[in-house]
Amino acid sequence: MNIVPRPLLIQGSYIVRPFIVWYMRGNRFEDPIDNQGYKNLLPYGYENQRENVLSPGTYSLERHRLMWLYLKNETDFFTKAAKVLHIAPEQSFIKRFRNLNHLDYTTSDLESPLADVKADICDLPFDDNTYDVIFCNHVLEHIPDDAKAMSELFRVMKPGGWGILQVPISYQRDVTYEDPTITSKEDRRREFGQYDHVRVYGLDYYKRLENAGFIVEQVDYTKQIPASDVEKYCLEKGEILPIVRKPL
Repeated sequence: MNIVPRPLLIQGSYIVRPFIVWYMRGNRFEDPIDNQGYKNLLPYGYENQRENVLSPGTYSLERHRLMWLYLKNETDFFTKAAKVLHIAPEQSFIKRFRNLNHLDYTTSDLESPLADVKADICDLPFDDNTYDVIFCNHVLEHIPDDAKAMSELFRVMKPGGWGILQVPISYQRDVTYEDPTITSKEDRRREFGQYDHVRVYGLDYYKRLENAGFIVEQVDYTKQIPASDVEKYCLEKGEILPIVRKPL
């Protein structure tokens, strides 16, 4: 996975997906994004493979399925007209969000062939106060100047707008660990847990978002889902959704 270029991985996945879905169909697990049942989910992980994580039909991970449930049950995202910016759009969501006629939906990424606009998150080519909703998940841990990226997301969000900005967080750390002198893949893998990460976020991640201007709400949505559904959907207990809002 780490050898094949990401664009090729994305393109090739569309070819094999129907065969994998057919082979793995069952009723032990369910993906709430497409309501497809499976006897097992696929293992996934860059460094350490986790069992029953990746849904064959939507390529969703636990965090994607949790976000979908939150959007469906707790927001008006699927019914209210809005201008939406999606940074590094996930395969789990992109076609489904794009097909929602009430959304003016724009995607942006430096490399993904799925994105509408090729852009640097630290220098977004969008006007101030443009978007009602912004999604930017598991991106900021790759960005050397994450403060600049956060400020750009804040800039292009409308007053009163909201978003979800997920990152991997080590809840054993109070302070984010980063060192710009660590540049090799091997050293980054050892220090940050993945070869293309530039830091390990601690609990101060939410303060960093506040420093960019956001109002931040930490939502552990698994606590609001029945335990049987947590197991059925293969959700990761304790996964925090950072819900950000721009003051009016």
